[in-house]
Amino acid sequence: MTRFGRVLLVIVAVAFGIRVAYVAIAKAGPCPIVLADGTRVGSSPSSCLRGDELFYNAEANYVAAGHGFREPLAAFTHPGEKPPPAADHPPLTVFVLTPVSWLTDHAPLSSVISESLHDHVREHRYTMVVLGTLLVGLIGLLGRRIGGDTVGLVAAAIAAVSPNVWVNDGLVMSETLTALTVVGALLIALWWRERPSWRRAALLGAVCGVAVLARVEFVLLFPLLVIVLAWSLPGSPRTRARQALLALAALLVVVSPWVGFNLARFHDPTFVSTNDGLTLAGSNCDASYRGSGTGFWALECAAQTPKGDQSVVSSALRRRGLDYAKAHAGRAPIVVLARLGRTWSLFRPADMIRLNTGEDREEWVTRLGLIVYFPTLALAIVGVIVLARRRAFVGLWVLLVPVLIVTINTVITYGQTRFRAAAEPSLALLAAVGAVALVGRVRRPGRADSADSARPPVVSAE
Repeated sequence: MTRFGRVLLVIVAVAFGIRVAYVAIAKAGPCPIVLADGTRVGSSPSSCLRGDELFYNAEANYVAAGHGFREPLAAFTHPGEKPPPAADHPPLTVFVLTPVSWLTDHAPLSSVISESLHDHVREHRYTMVVLGTLLVGLIGLLGRRIGGDTVGLVAAAIAAVSPNVWVNDGLVMSETLTALTVVGALLIALWWRERPSWRRAALLGAVCGVAVLARVEFVLLFPLLVIVLAWSLPGSPRTRARQALLALAALLVVVSPWVGFNLARFHDPTFVSTNDGLTLAGSNCDASYRGSGTGFWALECAAQTPKGDQSVVSSALRRRGLDYAKAHAGRAPIVVLARLGRTWSLFRPADMIRLNTGEDREEWVTRLGLIVYFPTLALAIVGVIVLARRRAFVGLWVLLVPVLIVTINTVITYGQTRFRAAAEPSLALLAAVGAVALVGRVRRPGRADSADSARPPVVSAE
């Protein structure tokens, strides 16, 4: 094994230890069940969950029990009725967690597992820990392709210790899987461009399809990553177009079964999820256009929904949100700037210390994340300048694609720091490029802008 491989393994092991410690200590549970009047009536692992975690955990358990993709809490919301179909979020997270729930239920020791594990919360968290650790390794490999061994190791180290990355790996949510699939797509994209082939084009399209099943906005990986890189491939325009079309076909093969499933079971057309209506209604209303909540999202704005399945409710909420946005178009520039400021921690960043607790992120983690974020952002800006000066435009573009997608999604929806999850690897990678360049300039003033000058970047002048 090379030195790079040995050091990367050490970094990955440290990353694993940090994530295990976070779950084992900060997420120990079980948590008290508190009624509306403040009365505590016992404890349950499911009461440790917040926000979207409740859906992902419950739906994975529900599917594992053989009930399919239907509302897991239907016994309470629709007593005595057949549970209605559910597509609250894209399905990848549930796909990954369902086998974990099933295996735990059917394990030889399942009959003696403590009650604190009954809802599989702990198993789901540790599954995310493993996936988040794998993400750190992939970041190291991507950094090696972008800027050489040192950049890869520094990027992996930043991702290993950054609270903005490891906090997602202790939550039962989609952020870890989204970042993992996006980094995988970026790595394959560079691999494809270096040595174009039909097989690599198909693999890139398939991984982009998996990313769509994690978070729907990453359908933009196809135009921003696949098409742009296809345009820069060697060969005739016809060959480039064919490879891009093959990637698109692979993406559709991955996504189409889920889309077809939704079109067949919902009243109104539904493709990947029914979450867009709730998102648009909550981000386009008085509470999110004015006052301290400007640029954020408000649950109260999605109240008073019509009867019907999730697609009908989502359609009504979508119309409500879009109608409000049209009626208040004059306010849009301020709201959009506030949204962007919230996602990139440039507008009222301290608000997230409190708001993040609603998504199971402890206040101390958010505070620590803010402390780490600003130096990382500054180094990332240096990294952009360094790659531009080296004319490493392909590598720079690949790293900026997740940043662009996060920004576009924020403009359309609302501002929230967890939306940055898929862009955090890019920030770590760009920060590593910047840090290595600055150290190299200090060590060898006037000679090179990289401490890794002995080994030039794999993706250099384009």
